[in-house]
Amino acid sequence: MHQHEKLNYVEFPCKDLAATKAFFGKAFGWTFVDYGPQYSSFADEGLDGGFFQSDQAATTANGSALLVFYSQKLEETQAKVESAGGTIIKPIFSFPGGRRFQFTEPSGNEFAVWSDQ
Repeated sequence: MHQHEKLNYVEFPCKDLAATKAFFGKAFGWTFVDYGPQYSSFADEGLDGGFFQSDQAATTANGSALLVFYSQKLEETQAKVESAGGTIIKPIFSFPGGRRFQFTEPSGNEFAVWSDQ
């Protein structure tokens, strides 16, 4: 159900739509709906969104917001990310309240995964 004035959707640039879809499908079990050859959406993943064809990538180095997944089994999630073709750019580290790692997917977009475990 959509909530008034709450975040509802996020869009990411995507250099290689097929590779990005394959990565998220393998690592996190996502499914996609294609809207032509240059846009694909996902739903029910905590926040709905999509990927659009672009030569850009969303990274914290260029000022992008960092979207963060939650995991109850951080090391297992990191292994899934690596197995699916993700690149770990900050290995697991501790911070007040938990631990996390950061990665890029095949199109170069940066994400993080954290755990309080």
